[in-house]
Amino acid sequence: MEENCCTPKPQLTDRPLLDLDYAEGLSETFKILSNGTRLRILHAVIRTPNISVTGLAEQLEMKPQAISNQLQRLDDKGIVRSSREGNFIRYRVVDPCVTSLLHQGWCLTEDLPK
Repeated sequence: MEENCCTPKPQLTDRPLLDLDYAEGLSETFKILSNGTRLRILHAVIRTPNISVTGLAEQLEMKPQAISNQLQRLDDKGIVRSSREGNFIRYRVVDPCVTSLLHQGWCLTEDLPK
C-alpha cells in the first residue's frame, strides 16, 4: 500500500470555503491532469525518475516532440521539473502529492462498476 507522502495539510473540512480565484487555479490543475497522454507520461516518470524525453518516447511509443510538448505543460504547472545531464534533459515529479493523486485516481477508476 502506498503511503500518503504529501506535505501535511489541513483536512478539507477544516479549510475555509474555496474562494473563486483559488477554485479557478485548482480547476486549471485538474485540466492539466485530465489528459490521457499527460497521465501516461506522469506514470512513466513516477516509475522511472529522471527519465529522458527519448526514454519516455520509447516507453510510450510516441514521438519525442509530442512528449516534449506535454512535458512543457506539466513543467509550466510545476508538476515536473527538468535537469540537464549532458545532452539529455531528464524529468522528475516535483511534488509527491501528484503521485498520491494519480494513485487515488487509479483506485477510483478500478473501483467503478463496469
